[in-house]
Amino acid sequence: MLNAIRRMFKCEQGATAVEYGLITALIAVAIISAVNTLGGTTGEMWNDVSTKVVEAATF
Repeated sequence: MLNAIRRMFKCEQGATAVEYGLITALIAVAIISAVNTLGGTTGEMWNDVSTKVVEAATF
């Protein structure tokens, strides 16, 4: 029984899986924040383009 407990604490497979999970979560957070930032900027750009097209069409 004691040997089984020792093997369980020596096994690092679970720790590696947790580390990969944390790295994946951090990458996902970075992607989500980048998309939110670019989405707002892109939306403002297209609104500006739309306004200028409407102004140009009224002349």
